[in-house]
Amino acid sequence: QVQVVESGGGLVQAGGSLRLSCAASGSMFSINDMGWHRQATGKQRELVATITSGGSTNYADSVKGRFTISRDNAKNTVYLQMNSLKPEDTAVYYCRTIAALGTRNYQYWGQGTQVTVSS
Repeated sequence: QVQVVESGGGLVQAGGSLRLSCAASGSMFSINDMGWHRQATGKQRELVATITSGGSTNYADSVKGRFTISRDNAKNTVYLQMNSLKPEDTAVYYCRTIAALGTRNYQYWGQGTQVTVSS
């Protein structure tokens, strides 16, 4: 089993910044891709950004140029630096981790952290 714990959400004014963190832990597992998704009230969960263990990144068009995803492989931790936040960024942000055990991959989600951007 892999535990995924997020932190760093909160309330911020439009134009402000927040940094989310997500730590994954699980003995015998190898942590591969990590990423962030978000779900606003009444909407489907959507991808925000992902990063591979090698550092390759992928962003949703809506956050390109404003958000930066990074990771510390030694700590199995992924970060999301969010700048120039907009009210439409308001959502619950979820960390998603792909962990390998032997030849099989498993997906794990964190409990989510609320980000609220006021106008």
